[in-house]
Amino acid sequence: MITRPETRATLYVTGNINVDLIMSTLQEWPKKGTEAMLESSSLRPGGSAGNCALALSALGSPFRLVANQGNDQFSGWLADMFPESAPLWPAYDCETSLTFGVTHPDHERTFFSNQGHIVRLSMQDVLAQIPDKAQTGDWVLLCGTWLCTALYAQYPQLLATLKQRGYQVAIDSGWPPEDWSETLREQAAKWLPYCDALLLNEVETLGLADAETLDSAALSLLEKMADNAFCVAKCGPDGAHLWAKNLTLHQRAEPVDVVDTIGAGDSFNAGFLSALIYGLPPATALQWGVRVAGCAISSSPRRYPDWQSLFGLVEKI
Repeated sequence: MITRPETRATLYVTGNINVDLIMSTLQEWPKKGTEAMLESSSLRPGGSAGNCALALSALGSPFRLVANQGNDQFSGWLADMFPESAPLWPAYDCETSLTFGVTHPDHERTFFSNQGHIVRLSMQDVLAQIPDKAQTGDWVLLCGTWLCTALYAQYPQLLATLKQRGYQVAIDSGWPPEDWSETLREQAAKWLPYCDALLLNEVETLGLADAETLDSAALSLLEKMADNAFCVAKCGPDGAHLWAKNLTLHQRAEPVDVVDTIGAGDSFNAGFLSALIYGLPPATALQWGVRVAGCAISSSPRRYPDWQSLFGLVEKI
């Protein structure tokens, strides 16, 4: 019997949480003015921060979802999904951020999103919900970097403040809607020095670094990051790679029957950072991340590994 260790550390997750309406499967784009019937739909909390928070809740990891909210018919529904966090969310006079997504036969997805409340999330909103002094092992994960436009404008100051408070900072920026540019890379160079873990997928890593290979991209980004930082690339069926000072790791993914890939990288983030707040090493964090993501994408309704099976991986190292 594996005894779950105690931890006082907490993972604070902030960024884009919205309502997701996902429908499947769209065989081909319909002609204008016609109607298409799809066989399934799902209404659930979404966005990178929302997906990660759902996985953390299922895992039983200590976390808090740091967010804001609108004031329409979806606001209360979304808050009810996170009753321990939502009482601290400031409300804005706006609609809730909503994403409509359709999946295709190859499991790829197309998303349509409004702006809503997430573009109003500010540095003041975030800092008001995070303790002034970190406990040992606390992390803050910032998601949906390019989508939270008001917050992103304050990124260098926000990250500097979080570091001053003693937090370790992880970022999953996602893909910028306007695509990569030298302007975005120059902006990122101002906050990367405060980043302890960069959790991107393969193409995002290449895009942010403007590099042709993962190794060169990761090493280039690592040079700009905080001391003893991790650069992680999530590579789907190939698992995940991690680069740190004098350390390179690769964790393969077990083959699974893919059901729903939405939030795969966010589920990885939940597993990876859960391991870190329990004080486990990077190799175990990679294992947890890949295992959690694999369970998530191969199940409907979505399921996650229990902590007993995750801590069982620790014994195998």
